[in-house]
Amino acid sequence: MPSKKAPITPRQLPKELPKTPTGIIGLDEVTMGGLPTGRPTLVCGSAGCGKTLLSIEFIVRGALQFNEPGVFIAFEEKADELATNVASLGFDLNELQQQKKIKIDYIHVDRSEIEETGEYDLEGLFIRLNYAIDSIGAKRVVLDTIENLFSGLTNQAILRAELRRLFQWLKDKGVTAIITGERGEKTLTRQGLEEYVSDCVILLDHRIINQISTRRLRIVKYRGTTHGTNEYPFLIDEDGISVLPVTSLKLDKPVSSDRFSSGIPALDKMLSKGGFFRGSSILVSGTAGTGKTSIAASFCNEACLRNEKCLFFAFEESPAQIIRNMRSIGMDLQNHIDKGLLQFYASRPTLYGLEMHLVAIHKAIKKFKPKVVILDPITNLITVGSVSEVKSMLVRLIDFLQEEQITVMFTALSLNTVVSEQTDEGVSSLVDAWLLIRDIELNGERNRGLYIMKSRGMKHSNQVREFLISDKGLDLIDVYVGPDGILTGSAREAQILLEETGQVLHTHSIGFKDQELLRKRKVLESKIESLRSEFESTEAELNKTYVEEAIKQDVLQQNRQKLTSLRGKNIDDDIDTTKSKNKKNKK
Repeated sequence: MPSKKAPITPRQLPKELPKTPTGIIGLDEVTMGGLPTGRPTLVCGSAGCGKTLLSIEFIVRGALQFNEPGVFIAFEEKADELATNVASLGFDLNELQQQKKIKIDYIHVDRSEIEETGEYDLEGLFIRLNYAIDSIGAKRVVLDTIENLFSGLTNQAILRAELRRLFQWLKDKGVTAIITGERGEKTLTRQGLEEYVSDCVILLDHRIINQISTRRLRIVKYRGTTHGTNEYPFLIDEDGISVLPVTSLKLDKPVSSDRFSSGIPALDKMLSKGGFFRGSSILVSGTAGTGKTSIAASFCNEACLRNEKCLFFAFEESPAQIIRNMRSIGMDLQNHIDKGLLQFYASRPTLYGLEMHLVAIHKAIKKFKPKVVILDPITNLITVGSVSEVKSMLVRLIDFLQEEQITVMFTALSLNTVVSEQTDEGVSSLVDAWLLIRDIELNGERNRGLYIMKSRGMKHSNQVREFLISDKGLDLIDVYVGPDGILTGSAREAQILLEETGQVLHTHSIGFKDQELLRKRKVLESKIESLRSEFESTEAELNKTYVEEAIKQDVLQQNRQKLTSLRGKNIDDDIDTTKSKNKKNKK
């Protein structure tokens, strides 16, 4: 008989690894939710990369945002030194300690004592750590740095055993821990053992490229869960650490069919139904002085007039310069700033590397939550990176802005150099719409011509328009085509005046001919009227003759009839007389 098969049971899906959010901007996105709950995490890196700051922010954010008290055990800096160092970031460690939300303990490890006795025991550390955790009910623990704890221990077997013992004790205690360690020459840490016993390892790096510093973060390993594996730039500023996640490479961003005005009515007409798509990217390129910033400011001004927030990143001019210059063409940007609708972020490109600029932009956008973003100009970023690096940065920025449905306008300076041409080609392929402004030199003048190179998803004009900037604002007019080609500026005005003069003369000549024709028409009509009168007089004479003849005939006819009647009566009388005579004779 065939054997019975065991019943098939549905496969049990693995439970999601519990994670503790750090509260650090971007780090929870990179770790897919935070650090492993109840497990130790190793944060390693060279000096100055931000290990202590990341760990102290992990403790502070946990206490303030998630109501999770934390213990910070320092082996290098004393509590008052640590509080002073992080005060510039807005963290008041002393106040948090008074509120029993965190506890900071400094432990000094005397290396000479270990060398003399040759013994090493962590029991004393466990007792102090256990007391500190229980005193405030801590959920988070930081040990900074582990090298000082094992600096006097040379026996690798004991070192490995004590490391495992320390990590296991933290797991048994059920706290989410961060242990910081210095990077070794060929290993992630000095001892080269900590990364193997840690459940999660985060590597911080501080590198200098072309005299520009950049900090990056990488998750080397994370047991039991998926995580980001790339290098992520992070920024240290007055708000602490901000990590920039690399955006998804999948082209599945949401799109919108909503349209809104560019701020230039004539340009809206060139874009068929009027304006750009919401969430799209727009490039305005041209040589110096063609009005790129003016177009960007007009776009920004229009957004603010719709009560939408706009964030303006200026890499060339200060906000005061832009506000003053735009006031001369009828735009009051200061009014939008006062209303909280417009915010400027001005810095020289050489302030940071490209990655750090990207982090700063990302952070400012997340904080201000604008609907429109301006970057003016992006070509200045080439001073701190190659064309390919700038393009890579902008790809990530555009992906992020599309995800957030934020409309962005870039300006780019065009020069007669290979670099600028490559920049235009590289950036223009990324954007949804591209406006190009070029100089038109004619008749000793330099004027501007604007045309739409491309605009994805909409019908647009292929005509060149003359771009005018005046105290009344920005405008586009049809380029005038004269006998010798395209005319702009005073040449266009002169040709228009010439044609207007010719039109006046032509009109006057036609008017004179019309008057002559009218006079001749009147003479002709007078002659016709005279002939008509003469004809009517002759006709009247003829009619009179005809009437008289008819009357005469009527009279003659009547006379005949009368004579005939008279003759008939006389005959009757003679007959009657004869008859009476005859009767008398008979008698």
